[in-house]
This record gives sequence, C-alpha cells and structure tokens, in this order.
Amino acid sequence: MSIQKKFLVLAGLSGVISVSLGALGAHTLRERLDEKMMDAFNKGVLYEFIHTLALLALVPLYDHYKQKTFVIAGWCWVIGMVLFSGSLYLLSVRELLGWEGLSVIGIVTPFGGVAFIAGWLCLAIGGTRIKAT
Repeated sequence: MSIQKKFLVLAGLSGVISVSLGALGAHTLRERLDEKMMDAFNKGVLYEFIHTLALLALVPLYDHYKQKTFVIAGWCWVIGMVLFSGSLYLLSVRELLGWEGLSVIGIVTPFGGVAFIAGWLCLAIGGTRIKAT
C-alpha cells in the first residue's frame, strides 16, 4: 500500500474518531465530567482533528514533491494523535470507567506533544528542500 493511501486511510479513520468523540463529549460526557477533565478531553479532540487535516494535506504534497521528511511528518502526527490525544481521552474518562489507577498514562502525553512538534518541524524541513520551479 502506498504511503499516500495509508495516510488517506489513517486520516479518514482519525476523522471518524475525532468527530465521534467530539459528539460524545458534547452530548454525553459534558454532564458527567468536571470542567478540568472536559477541557482535557476537548483538547484531545481538537489536536486530533487538526492533525487529521494536516495528515490529509500531506497526501498531495508528498505525491507532488516526494520529500521523505513529509512521510516522517505524517508518522509523527499519527504517533502524536495516539499518544497525546489518546492519553487525554483515557485520562478524562478513567473515573467513569473505574480505571482510577490509569493516571500513570499521563506520562505519555508530553511524548505525543513532542511527536506533533517533530512532525511540524519535518514539514518545515521538507519545505526548504523543495526546488523552485
């Protein structure tokens, strides 16, 4: 499977997840989570959705320019979505699920943030390598 196809599939799946979880938060969790946990949950949704769109934008960029740094950027964003957004989702709902001891998962959240930053840096580096036409 080409990298473009992988990124399209992952962007589609991530879009489904972020919109679905955003709706769950707005319609169900808002009444069950305190303000701090709801804010964390919404931050996970926001960052996942932003990086879903960024991943989608990489498909034509890579197709046209074939910069390996664009591929690295995409994988960094996928890792960031799993670690950053995923950990925020779990941290937010852990008490509802009876998983109070799961707070240790918060350790991975910053690694997800670093992965997001690394992805954006790779995009910038790739941009500097594009030859002017």
